Amino acid sequence: MPAKRAQAVPQGLSLTGLQQNELLRALPQHELERLLPELELVALPTGKHLYDFGDKIEYSYFPTTAIVSLQYVNEDGITTEIAVVGREGVAGVTMYKGERASNTAVVQAAGYGYRMRTDTLRELFGEGGTLAHQLMRYTSCLFAQLAQNVVSSRHSSIEQKLCRWLLERLDRSPSSELKVTQELIANLLGVRRESITAAAGKLQADGLIQCRRGMVVVLDRAGLERCAGACYFAARGTLAQAATH
Repeated sequence: MPAKRAQAVPQGLSLTGLQQNELLRALPQHELERLLPELELVALPTGKHLYDFGDKIEYSYFPTTAIVSLQYVNEDGITTEIAVVGREGVAGVTMYKGERASNTAVVQAAGYGYRMRTDTLRELFGEGGTLAHQLMRYTSCLFAQLAQNVVSSRHSSIEQKLCRWLLERLDRSPSSELKVTQELIANLLGVRRESITAAAGKLQADGLIQCRRGMVVVLDRAGLERCAGACYFAARGTLAQAATH
């Protein structure tokens, strides 16, 4: 890191804490140590907008325990989820100065994460190294996730969409208890609430999940995976492949 940016490590930050984010954990120790002064630990409450469509993005966020939903809002105000980011990645990366957000990022599950100014991350990306390599790989994973969402929206049943949605949260959550309402799931998937209620009822009857007020508890992950279809495994496979390089 250039000398002009050298500064004291913020109190409370540690390499161990940063490594809760899998993208940061993939960095060699000397690169991670260089990032420490540039990162800030932040609480990410449910519903917080990290940025909105058209905004100039000020910060990039590396979630650790939080889950961030990337959404597209059309002219009629209808929201559709296009991707999800958790401890495996980063939200809010910009590749050029003045770039505006092409989506809205909303915290869907409360937790913590680290943030860095986007200008700083862009400079570090320009220096190359493992960080640049990991950012490119993760961006590729996001495109794959977006592509699979498009395919799923056209060719998957409501039940398959619900299973995939739950599994994507489960992959990024420390618990099998997912704090979410059926209304929110319906809105993000762009389907009717009644359709999600019916699909969730079937999954519950089959012993795969348990629905409580404001919560879905996953009881049988393997069963959900069988119901989810190929789209879930395709996106998950791309992410796993990137994590091994």
